[in-house]
Amino acid sequence: MPRGRRGGRVSALEGGPEEEAPPAAAAVPSALWASRLQPEAAAGQTLLRGIFEIGRSSCDVVLSELALRWWPIQPERPAGDSKYDQRKEEFIEVKDIFSVKLKRRCSVKHQGNGTLLGITLFICLKKEQNKLKDSTLDLINLSEDHCDVWFKQFKKILAGFSNRPKSLKVILNPQSHKKEATQVYYEKVEPLLRIAGIKTDVTITEYEGHALALLKHCELQEFDGVVCVGGDGSASEVAHALLFRAQKNAGKETDRLLTPVRAQLPLGLIPAGSTNVLAHSLHGIPHVVTATLHIIMGHIQPVDVCTFSTTDKLLRFGFSAMFGFGGRTLALAEKNRWMSPSQRRDFAVMKALAKLKPEDCEISFLPCISSHNLQERKAEGSPKSDSSDQWQTIHGQFLNVSIMAIPCLCSVAPRGLAPTTRLNNGSMALIVVRNTSRPEFIKHLKRYASVKNQFNFPFVETYTVGEVRVRPRNKSGCDPEEDDGQQAAASEHSFPWNIDGDLVEAESEVQVKLHPRLISLYGGSMEEMNDSKVTCNCL
Repeated sequence: MPRGRRGGRVSALEGGPEEEAPPAAAAVPSALWASRLQPEAAAGQTLLRGIFEIGRSSCDVVLSELALRWWPIQPERPAGDSKYDQRKEEFIEVKDIFSVKLKRRCSVKHQGNGTLLGITLFICLKKEQNKLKDSTLDLINLSEDHCDVWFKQFKKILAGFSNRPKSLKVILNPQSHKKEATQVYYEKVEPLLRIAGIKTDVTITEYEGHALALLKHCELQEFDGVVCVGGDGSASEVAHALLFRAQKNAGKETDRLLTPVRAQLPLGLIPAGSTNVLAHSLHGIPHVVTATLHIIMGHIQPVDVCTFSTTDKLLRFGFSAMFGFGGRTLALAEKNRWMSPSQRRDFAVMKALAKLKPEDCEISFLPCISSHNLQERKAEGSPKSDSSDQWQTIHGQFLNVSIMAIPCLCSVAPRGLAPTTRLNNGSMALIVVRNTSRPEFIKHLKRYASVKNQFNFPFVETYTVGEVRVRPRNKSGCDPEEDDGQQAAASEHSFPWNIDGDLVEAESEVQVKLHPRLISLYGGSMEEMNDSKVTCNCL
């Protein structure tokens, strides 16, 4: 909460002018502070113009439907002096404002409304490296009438952003990472949502699968979106639950999905896990305030989703998967959950490398058509499929198979596990690592953390695909002769898959199919974020 600028007194911010306030401490001529309201003003034209104190300078302030602009009021110019011609104009775009409050000075002795100081605007600023920051701008004016007119106009403009949520269902996993999710939400997320005037209904999950069970039957009509506070496992579970419910509401047979329907509500991801691959890929940075502000501002990104299925059963909806080394590593980590997240991750990787062995597989896939050829086909009126009709098959001994519909950015792979993939480019990255020596495989893994090309090895192959089928040809994903805990993580005839950080066991062929833009996530385009600039230097 901002402080008053005089004598350390606290300034209170209120959301509306309904309650009467005592007279202003200093009388100001009304003609000087008069505002000119133009209700029929077109976009970009002036709505209000008045005088406020901003940063200890009296400023001429102009509000249009697109921007708030101001510049210092200069003394009368001496004859022949040209230096006063230069007025430093500053502005903020109206679309970057997410809340407005009346600012009052309160004291402990006097209860109720304090002395009006002006108006406080809460603003979303775009910083470097895709980061967003909340800031405030105080418009100081002691006139009740003047501030009331401006306050109502700001509220009217903000009400016009229909894409911004007003009510959210929040799913919070208290066990994420170091059990910090609850603290992250109530210290960093909830205060911003409250300032933005967003109502929330919070459910703290109590067991694995709680979010799925809740969202299958929860009444969601009153909410504008769903927010998940947790790691990749929690986020993937909530996304799967929203999509699964959408199919049920549409009367779809979930085990035989050909064309699933879109999720009905957008999903917001607050990173509170150990890797935060989904949030990192979405925002370009695993930053809690950035993720929260994307939700508040109503920034929506349609995102591609995969279905993972066996012959007659839908395993789940998801964004990425690993089979082989990636699946075994997760199985080992899950077996040792008594360790801290970082300890069990390191232990699982070292153990899986020590017992490194390939899987005998047959992999079939539908290659994707290049974007240039796809545009030509669409121009000619051809079906809007970006996959060819010719299946291709490779087989052999594979150490790892990765299938990813998103870039999968994380701290150990800052450029992404699949750096050429985008959130909604209508294709998946299929990355297969054929059998090689342990030292060469380790070199490949280390490349993910460097600027070198991690795919520049003779045993690594990459494909851009729309559909994949992985059929193991040996009996199980674990060697029965190995007594290292992997056998306990998978049944006798099942194979461990790592799907969005969740361990999923499959007993036979797994089919992965891409469905373009199947869910909407709260997040901004990284290209737009990189192109944006901060235009107000005073914030």
